[in-house]
Amino acid sequence: MSERTVLIAGASGVIGQSAVQRFAAAGWRVIAVSRRAPDVSADTPFQHLPLDLLDSARCRAAAGEFGGVTHVVYAALYEKPGLYAGWFEQDQMDTNLTMMRNLMEPLIAAATGLRHVSVFQGTKAYGAHVHQIAVPARERSARDPHANFYWLQEDFLRERRARADWSLTIWRPQVVFGGATGVAMNIVPVIGAYAAIQRELGQPLIYPGRPGGVAEAVDADLIADALLWAGEAEAARDETFNITNGDVFTWADTWPAIASALNMEPAFGEPFSLVDYLRQHEGVWDDLVRRQGLRATPLPELLGESHHYADLLFGVNAPADAARAPVLVSTIKLRQAGFGECIDTEEMFAKWLWRLAERKVIPAA
Repeated sequence: MSERTVLIAGASGVIGQSAVQRFAAAGWRVIAVSRRAPDVSADTPFQHLPLDLLDSARCRAAAGEFGGVTHVVYAALYEKPGLYAGWFEQDQMDTNLTMMRNLMEPLIAAATGLRHVSVFQGTKAYGAHVHQIAVPARERSARDPHANFYWLQEDFLRERRARADWSLTIWRPQVVFGGATGVAMNIVPVIGAYAAIQRELGQPLIYPGRPGGVAEAVDADLIADALLWAGEAEAARDETFNITNGDVFTWADTWPAIASALNMEPAFGEPFSLVDYLRQHEGVWDDLVRRQGLRATPLPELLGESHHYADLLFGVNAPADAARAPVLVSTIKLRQAGFGECIDTEEMFAKWLWRLAERKVIPAA
């Protein structure tokens, strides 16, 4: 078998960083495609291609680097400022399709030994952002009839797949948590920054959200393990899989464990917006960064759009009398196919918060 070379698009994102680390540790040659280099351990071997996927000319010019690619993990994503509103706007959908086409068309032409492509959707594939979904949502359900860039990307890849030898795996993770900063949807740094400011102010870790809302999480490292498995597994060829940690949680019930990981006391009160809170306390953050010798990361740069995502997940902007419907998916299909790894969600939160502290992104507890 020829050398296994994986190209990871969106390599600086929450999924991409874990994938770079995991594939490199497994001995694969890794090509990381992203505007920023992935923030991984210094001893991780990878080649970084600093491509903007909206620049079609640059993507075509980079095709000489794609010849040996055998596997692709496409985890690149475009989101608009403020996040949520963009999910319903056609230009956001078109931009995500353009990014995929700009990379994949020259790559497919150049990578004559391409064997497998993984791409990501999510619970928006079931319409979780527009209506209550079935409990649990299953991969065999008919395509939900709403506009979404997932369908544009999937149709593009399936059309290319129809006349090629490589296989396709579509992933639908639940809410993803990892170590990436400055991204659209990773609230671990949001919680870490909020906790640091509260500690600085002598306050407990007050839960900002509403009660209820049974949900599932998925660890970015677990996704990376699944990607590694799917790259070689016959059972993953041309399949769609939900993926979660394997348990369920509510934010309010998990909050004490999050506080404990940060060596803080949990507290509960009325819901409030972390977007507003963090904007009002940027000066406190800047001061503690200087005093504690943390990475010199301004708060907007640390958060990306993830504080907007936090407000959404915590339900702070929903009507007070609105029920928080459960958002649950079945992972039976993935387990029956042969991938059964899992992680306790409370342990996952502790792991990522500790890792951010180790990297001096947030203060040590």
